[in-house]
Amino acid sequence: MSERQPFDLATYLDGIGSRPCFICGVVRGDPEFFHHLVFEDAETIIFLSKYPTLPGYCLVCPKAHREDLAVDLTTEQYLRLQAHVHRLSRALKQVFAAERIYVLSLGSQQANSHLHFHVVPLPPGIPLEQQQYHALMAEHGILHIADNEMERLAGKVTKAFQAEIAAS
Repeated sequence: MSERQPFDLATYLDGIGSRPCFICGVVRGDPEFFHHLVFEDAETIIFLSKYPTLPGYCLVCPKAHREDLAVDLTTEQYLRLQAHVHRLSRALKQVFAAERIYVLSLGSQQANSHLHFHVVPLPPGIPLEQQQYHALMAEHGILHIADNEMERLAGKVTKAFQAEIAAS
């Protein structure tokens, strides 16, 4: 795994609090919000994080702007979204030989309010003190992965994800 590079968290936080919803931008195909897509259907979009802390870091999002998991999704919508999280987890485990898959939902009404799940493969051999929250925090740096490598990774994850869909 390549070394993490410093991340300007203050600038990032300033930007996310004042710009339009980046997930809605990705859904619209707005070039300002370009991310490497892994999967898209009528309800869900999955893409690689632009600021990965680990290779294969993905976001799973409803395409419609939903903010509150408890009230903005029906049980059926939630279960379909979680089925994609599960399939993606299986695909990431295969592609990255992950020791574990981290899944969490972040965001707030102040920024990144569009509901999304972070699905992140933990490579084997990461020391315990660098796992869990530490592994996910941009404050500890992010990976700078070249665009062509991100495209290659997205293709590998897409292929494994499609195989999981076919198997289910």
